[in-house]
Amino acid sequence: MSALPTAGIVFACAFGGSVLGLLLRLVLPDHHRASDSKDVVKLGMGLLATMAALVLSLLISSAKGSYDTQSGEVTRLAANVALLDRALAYYGPEATDARDLLRRSLIRALDQMWPERGFSPAGLNPAGTTTEDFYQKIQALAPQSDAQRSLRTEALAIATDLGRTRTLLFAQAGSSISQPFLVILTFWITVIFVSFGLFAPANTTVVTTLFVCALSVAGAIFLILELDQPFGGLVQVSSGPLRSALENLGR
Repeated sequence: MSALPTAGIVFACAFGGSVLGLLLRLVLPDHHRASDSKDVVKLGMGLLATMAALVLSLLISSAKGSYDTQSGEVTRLAANVALLDRALAYYGPEATDARDLLRRSLIRALDQMWPERGFSPAGLNPAGTTTEDFYQKIQALAPQSDAQRSLRTEALAIATDLGRTRTLLFAQAGSSISQPFLVILTFWITVIFVSFGLFAPANTTVVTTLFVCALSVAGAIFLILELDQPFGGLVQVSSGPLRSALENLGR
């Protein structure tokens, strides 16, 4: 789900609910807005606000967990690239072609995962890389000593882990946010804002306050959805570890 349109819908529902509450206040009989009625509404809205806070915390936890997991996998990817390049360097000049292919593969992966065209979707499909060609290039090495055989085995293991990590990133590219949770949360927020407007005087200060509150809630939903899409939008996983690894390849 797209972050900005969804946040816009949440804002429209919240602020629209507060405006609806202000309009209902004008048409409801006085006894519906008496102190006894107000107390019951406050109790109900307190329960609703507590449930909304719990659901919101679940969404934050889910989005942050997904972001941290994929950030850790990018760091692991960078570490494996550096280790693989060192293993091939120790293997000898015979592995030069494999090291060159590793560098080209990393450059291509960076261009796909962090496209320079701003908000273009990241290309995480492992089928779009040269992982298989690189693995075959290492397999084609003909070790002449025990040391080279050990390095070739280690390089194959690291290359396999690289492919596994890239596949994990692709598999986790979907949203971790439960859409029913988000729909229910939006409904609860709308009802809460209706209650705000129902017992508030219709003046500029109140309307401005309700507008800012609705905007703040929508901003929170926007940030949650941005965290849930770590390779696109404003809040992205840093490409720093992979770019640092790229700078040291071939040395």
